[in-house]
Amino acid sequence: MIKSRSTESLEYSSIFSSIFGCTCYDSAKMSTLQLLLRARLIMDECMNLKMFLNILLFALICDVSFGEVRYVLPEEMQRGSIIGNVARDLGMDVAQLDARRARVVAEGTSQLCELDTSSGNLLISQRIDREEICAQATVCILQYQLLLEDPLQAFSIVFDIADINDNSPVFAAGKIKLDLVESTILGRRFPLESAHDPDLGTNSVREYKLSQNDHFALEMSTQINGNAYPELVLKRALDREAQAEHVLKINGIDGGNPVRSGTALIHVRVLDANDNVPVFSQRVYKASVPENSAIGTVITTLNATDLDEGVYGEVTYSFSHLSDKMGGVIDINYLTGEVRVAGHIDYEDASSHELDVQAKDGGGQASHCKLIIDVIDVNDNKPMIEIKSASPNMAEGTKPGTMVALINIYDLDTGNSGRVTCSVSDNVPFKLVSEVKNYYMLVTDGILDRELQPEYNVTVTATDAGSPALSSVKVIAIVVSDVNDNSPTFTQSEYNANILENQPIGTFVMKVKAEDDDDGSNAKLAYQISQDTNSEVSSFLTINSDTGELFTSRLFDYEQSVYFQIKVTARDGGRPPLSTTCTVNVYIKDQNDNAPVVLYPVQTPGFIAEDMVPAEAPRGYLVTKVVAVDADSGHNAWLSYRIIKATWPNLFTVDLHTGEIRTVRTFMEDDEPKQSVIVLVTDNGPESLSATATVSILLGDGLPVLSELFEISHESQDNDNLTLYLIIALSVVSSLLIILISGVCYFKLCRRGYVYRSPTPSLPVFPTTYYPSSFTDLSRCGTLLKDERYDSFLTTGSWRGDFRFGTNTDTDTLKKRSAAYQKYTLRRLSADKSTLKVRAGQHPCYVVK
Repeated sequence: MIKSRSTESLEYSSIFSSIFGCTCYDSAKMSTLQLLLRARLIMDECMNLKMFLNILLFALICDVSFGEVRYVLPEEMQRGSIIGNVARDLGMDVAQLDARRARVVAEGTSQLCELDTSSGNLLISQRIDREEICAQATVCILQYQLLLEDPLQAFSIVFDIADINDNSPVFAAGKIKLDLVESTILGRRFPLESAHDPDLGTNSVREYKLSQNDHFALEMSTQINGNAYPELVLKRALDREAQAEHVLKINGIDGGNPVRSGTALIHVRVLDANDNVPVFSQRVYKASVPENSAIGTVITTLNATDLDEGVYGEVTYSFSHLSDKMGGVIDINYLTGEVRVAGHIDYEDASSHELDVQAKDGGGQASHCKLIIDVIDVNDNKPMIEIKSASPNMAEGTKPGTMVALINIYDLDTGNSGRVTCSVSDNVPFKLVSEVKNYYMLVTDGILDRELQPEYNVTVTATDAGSPALSSVKVIAIVVSDVNDNSPTFTQSEYNANILENQPIGTFVMKVKAEDDDDGSNAKLAYQISQDTNSEVSSFLTINSDTGELFTSRLFDYEQSVYFQIKVTARDGGRPPLSTTCTVNVYIKDQNDNAPVVLYPVQTPGFIAEDMVPAEAPRGYLVTKVVAVDADSGHNAWLSYRIIKATWPNLFTVDLHTGEIRTVRTFMEDDEPKQSVIVLVTDNGPESLSATATVSILLGDGLPVLSELFEISHESQDNDNLTLYLIIALSVVSSLLIILISGVCYFKLCRRGYVYRSPTPSLPVFPTTYYPSSFTDLSRCGTLLKDERYDSFLTTGSWRGDFRFGTNTDTDTLKKRSAAYQKYTLRRLSADKSTLKVRAGQHPCYVVK
């Protein structure tokens, strides 16, 4: 069994089928002689020798091909249509098909046919569309197999799908748009897109037809690949003004039977060419307008038309050779041709205006017309005010009658309309004096003071005698120049400044400010330290002469000086200069720059004083007291105590504020006879400083136990309550008594002007919250200022207390105090505790009269 597989042989098979005039053939039934005779008949009709030889070769191949059936069938056959009887064509008995379970099998394609085993017919089972199956292929072949089982045998079935005219030509774009300028040259060709027809051969597109028109023709052109496409050819000149659009219809027609066609519209839009000139409706336009018409008043409207379209038909208007004088008076709208008033039209300047107007289209073509405007006269002239000379600056204090300005007033009108009266605004120290016709002098009529009013706007009004009366106004600005007649004035006569000690040189202290009512250089101030200031103190600060800012020029120590005073002078730049002086009080604020100093026990290298405590001392027994001082003041001098290291922990405790060391429990036999306690003393500064005190304690047998040195803690609840009530009552009575005594002392001491001042400024102190508000500093007659130059505090609130008043602000006295003197005084006061002992809740005050 031989099956043809080449595409070329299939083509010739189709041709061969058409020659013999049959749709189905069996090559086994044809002899070689019959094939040759048929080929001989064809040779007479063939002009191509190569084709004849190929057909002859195909015939010889078919002669040796067995078991193959070929059917030629058209596409789009209905389902169930009979293709052919395969049993008859293969010379088989129909009964064998069913007995041998015959079936048709497709090779790589969908099952388009089925076998009726009862009749042996091949039937169409699905729609056959040649364009869908083979697209644009010249030959469309489908290969199937007829399979017989028991015994197995296969026959080849070939379907040659023939094309029918089932598709119409279609244009890709249903509407073709072309834009052509009306000046396009004749014979210009415009390629069009060809129509597409999926059919082949004669069923494809064969010709194109164009609808009847006078301007275009349709011609065919061949591409390089041999395909033909239509071209639109311009045969007659276009005129947009005559016809702006052309709508044509093109038909694509195939060669099938019946004929099919496709249609597309060609929309040709004729673009304008600038072949027309704008034309005015009139050669000469005349119009009139009253003088002094408002800006924007319409005088007339010009009209020019252009038959062109688009840019070439857009007309713009403009004046030709417009003089500079008329340029700002008359204006024309370049789009609408509307002529309007753009400025002041005055009959006295010109009674008529003759203007040339140009109309131009977008292509540059233009035409001209003439516009004549008559100006209608009205009584419109106002009096004219001209300043012939003026002195814009007048010095304050100028004498009355001094001339400020010379004014010329006139009116272009005649008669009553030309007679003018003149006046100046009220409430100004100026008046008008006239000695020559139409000329007026503006002179001063009072004393000028720049500080009261630095400038004047004098309004000069001129009114004519016309009906209605017209008037003009002129404003003369007069500036009163300054004279240095005002001294500088400080915003405060006395300034207070606070500065922390130890600030670096150049630290900003404060800014003084003075003002001067004068102007210019007369108000330009320069600041300096007054010569009245003490020569030593004047070097403490420097001042910026331009801004009045004060800066430190040395380091300050609160422990040496807490206050000083300087004087600052502000001097203006007038001639002669004027000056004024203010006082600046500078208070030095304390800074935590001194660490606590332990006075007791004495901390000597290689030697530590020892304190004795009875071995039978009960819990809470006072062993010793750490006494420390801080040279700072205020919060920076608050001291606190705590144990950081001990020989035996939890044996001793130290009071946080007093530094008293007491026993926590009773001593035992196994306790070491010698104990060492290290106490850390810290102040209350922002960055606290500290010192340590080493306390050596010896347990002594046989030492007496003093009852006043331990706290009573084992009392009944009733006694505690009674004691509390007594303490509260005593405190209230004491407070009232202290307030009364303080008030009496205050008034007496303020009259005498002195109080006792403690020579020990470095005693430990308490914050103000630890003593009644009635305790006030009496060193400045009962006024406790907000600054921190006074340090009136109680000492630590232990069972033995101290009290002192604040130190004096005398810097010389502070400087004279030596460190040795302070240490000696503090040590003496610490030793003499018996004189300072007070009961709980009492706060003694010592005032020397």
